[in-house]
Parts: sequence; C-alpha cells; structure tokens
Amino acid sequence: MAPTATLVALVAHARGVPSAARAVFAAQCEALAAHDSIIVVRTCHRVELYVALGGFGDGELPELPAGGLRLEDAAAASHLINVACGLQSAVLGEDQVLHQVRETLALRHETRPLDPVLDRLFQVALNAGRRAHGWFAGSRRSLGDVALDEIERAAGTLVDQPILIVGAGSMSRLTAQAAARRGARVTITNRTAQRAMDLAGNLGGTAVVGTSDGTLGPFAGAVVAVSASWSVHPSDAARLVERGTTVVDLSSPPALSVDLQTELGNRFISIDDLAWGPQVELPDGLQGRLERLVSESGGEYCRWLRARHFPPAIQAMTEAAEARRLSELAWLAHRIPNLSDQDRAMIEQMSRRLVAGILHAPKSALRLDESGTLSRAAWELFKL
Repeated sequence: MAPTATLVALVAHARGVPSAARAVFAAQCEALAAHDSIIVVRTCHRVELYVALGGFGDGELPELPAGGLRLEDAAAASHLINVACGLQSAVLGEDQVLHQVRETLALRHETRPLDPVLDRLFQVALNAGRRAHGWFAGSRRSLGDVALDEIERAAGTLVDQPILIVGAGSMSRLTAQAAARRGARVTITNRTAQRAMDLAGNLGGTAVVGTSDGTLGPFAGAVVAVSASWSVHPSDAARLVERGTTVVDLSSPPALSVDLQTELGNRFISIDDLAWGPQVELPDGLQGRLERLVSESGGEYCRWLRARHFPPAIQAMTEAAEARRLSELAWLAHRIPNLSDQDRAMIEQMSRRLVAGILHAPKSALRLDESGTLSRAAWELFKL
C-alpha cells in the first residue's frame, strides 16, 4: 500500500463547546504540542488541533469535547483557510484571528520543526488570509467593538461615558481605541502599571495602578481581557453591581469569578455569548470572490499534498515495468541469439516506447488523483 499523509483537525469552538470545556481540551492539546506533527491554534473563541497523521504515528489524540468537530483532509484544510480569511469569526473579516494564526506559526518556527504537511497548510492559509483581508472595505472592527456594542446597547450612548478596560494586551488595546473613537472616557487598569499608563497615555485616558484596590470609580461598562482571573476588590465588585454596570468578559476561561458573574446577572456577558456575532451581508460579488479564493487555495494545497504521494507510486510502477521489459528482452535474446546489433537496438527502442506509451495514461491519472484512490489502486494492481 502506498504511504499516505492524512490531515486531521480537531475543532472546539465557542459556538458548540463552552469555555470551560475548551480550556480542558486546550490543556490536552498543549501536552502534545512538542510533537513535530502537531500544531495548536488558540483564540478567544477557538481551540484547534491540527495533526499530520503520517508523522504522528500511533500516538493518541485528545478526546474531542461534546460539540466539537473532527475534520479530515480537504475539509480540515478548507476550515483553516476560512479561519485565516476571517470567515469563521464573530467579526467577519477581522484581522485579529489572521494575526493569531500568523503568530502561532511564527512561534512554532522559533521553537521546533513543524511537519511539512502542516507547515505548507498554514502558509497557504496565511496567503489566502492576506488576500481576503485586502478585499474587506471600511473600518477594521474587532471583538472589542462587539463588546462595546453590548455596553452601548445598555447605556444608550458611549459619548462621555466612563468605560473601564481591564488588561493592556492586544485585545484591550483594540477595545480601548474603539472606546475612545466613540467618545468614551477610558480608564485602563492592569497588573503591570507601566503598561496601563502607556496605553492610557496614548488615548488621553486614565490609568489605575493595580487591577483593583477598592477605589475604582463608577463605570457605564467594563471590558475585561486578561489571561488570568481578575482579582476584584470587594468594594469595586459591589460598585459594579450596584451601579448597573455592564461587564463584558473577553477572557477564556472567564476572568470574573462565578460569584460576581451571578451577582451581575444578565449584565454579565461572556466571550461565549459573543461567539455568533452580528449577521453581516457582504457586498455584491465579495461572497463569490471569497468562496473562489478558499476553493482555489484549498485546491493548491491538495495538489501539493498529492504531489507528495504520487511520485512513489509512479516510480514503483515505472521500475516494475522496466524490470518486466528487461526480462522480456532477455527472454527474446535467449530465443533468438543471432539478432544483429541493429535489430537489438531497434527492439530496445521499440520496447521503451511501448512501455512509455502504456504508462503515460496511468501516470497522468495519478497526478490528477485528488483522493489518492488511484494511487492506492496502482500499488495493488501492479503488486508494487
């Protein structure tokens, strides 16, 4: 049987898998991340494990949580390309997921080798993502804008409203910038005081030293985007509850304690609550262009993947035919020992042309065999 490389993606997305289950799945995936044939993509809403099974061998994959998806081969490739193009995001066409996919690959290249089957897939997806993002017109919205939409829905307007941003990472920065554009009065709090002051200074906002010390003022809304739990002083937590503050937690798993989530009630909005995002209608023609881009990029990857498989079958088939040709020439030489050198040369040439002509169609078919079915059949039919 011809060797084949099979691509598998295990996908846990907030639309089907809750944050706590994604966190457990992420830990299981990271435990395997040192393997050359494994790479993990993790964003606010997704944990995705991509595996080149040909290099992974007999290793055991993590159990996919309920609501997750297992995608194979072309479906797995198409999914990552869609993700990189921003078509699987809560904010259609957002840059953040493309950036996170790019950072995932760059970090992997810095730390250890990556199976070529996966490396090529990510390169194709990133190239498609760059092209797709160039087609989206208008301002660049992020998940932070969606969070602010929820606060604005409750407050009526963000103009001159006090907004608290907890954290100073990339998502916090995008959210703070969006809040400032909407005319809000922005306060930044972060465990690292200097990062909070730098971000606030760039926006003309206010920085609070320390994440929560009991002196936080009243806010119309708060957006939390941190990688750990948010240690809220009891007085600050009580003020958030008493003042009717809408709190959007963009952290996964949630940074707010379960108790505070309960006290806030329907004014607490988790990352999972934002998973579907608003329905957006694409401009005329753009939907078709994006679909063609995904299809063409997926086809490019599949052709490259096929090219890794058909040479062994073609070579083995060619070698088997050549061995048979030489055997027949030897038989002929034994039966007709008195052939002239000129006749031998003509028979030699004729036999080569005959074998080449017979193999031309099978070789061409193997090069166009997207499923690998013909390649496997060739190994069986020719007893390779």
